[in-house]
Amino acid sequence: MRILVVEDSPRLRSTISQALQNTSYAVDSTGDGKEGLWMAESNEYDAVVLDIMLPGLDGLSMLKQLREKGWTTNVLLLTAKDTVQDRVHGLRIGADDYLVKPFDLEELLARVWALCRRQYGRKDNCMDFGDLTMDLNGKTLSRNLEVIPLTAREFKVFEYLALRCGQIVSKSEIEAHVYDEQAELMSNVVESTICDLRKKITFPDGDAVIHTRRGFGYYIEKPK
Repeated sequence: MRILVVEDSPRLRSTISQALQNTSYAVDSTGDGKEGLWMAESNEYDAVVLDIMLPGLDGLSMLKQLREKGWTTNVLLLTAKDTVQDRVHGLRIGADDYLVKPFDLEELLARVWALCRRQYGRKDNCMDFGDLTMDLNGKTLSRNLEVIPLTAREFKVFEYLALRCGQIVSKSEIEAHVYDEQAELMSNVVESTICDLRKKITFPDGDAVIHTRRGFGYYIEKPK
């Protein structure tokens, strides 16, 4: 999943971004509100971590403009202010959650994950597909309790397809949600990752877990 971090403090921005990347998120970041607005409008994100006090354009104005344009991605606001009025104002503008500085990094990660689950209508941490179980919290995929060794990239692709199960997902959508702005994408990186995944997770009877709709994309069937 892909996260946008808009935070003017270089040190805090780097700390948040690194923590998210260590938890298998793709991350784009900036310290400027105007650039953050442009990035949010130009890319697809699963959640946004947004500081209120920003140069160029403050976080609340950025969020207000995005919501007025029908932008629906979930947003976690960061602020140094801790008053009921501030929280209510942010929530009324369109924030989905609120975190007051200084905060514990583990709490931020938990809140971002909660927003990502909400984005895809998930409340639980596990998803079953036949004899396969994906642990969204532990970032593992297992078959009959035995963990299948996946690379970070393979898990990210499977996770995104699983969260969109029952829907056809295009190659460009996978690229947009799995790879951040720093990634150097080869033309066949998605196809190659899908191929490697299939070798590892195809059902014992030979049936595919990940299906291809030629000319449209890939999909995982909804669990019966």
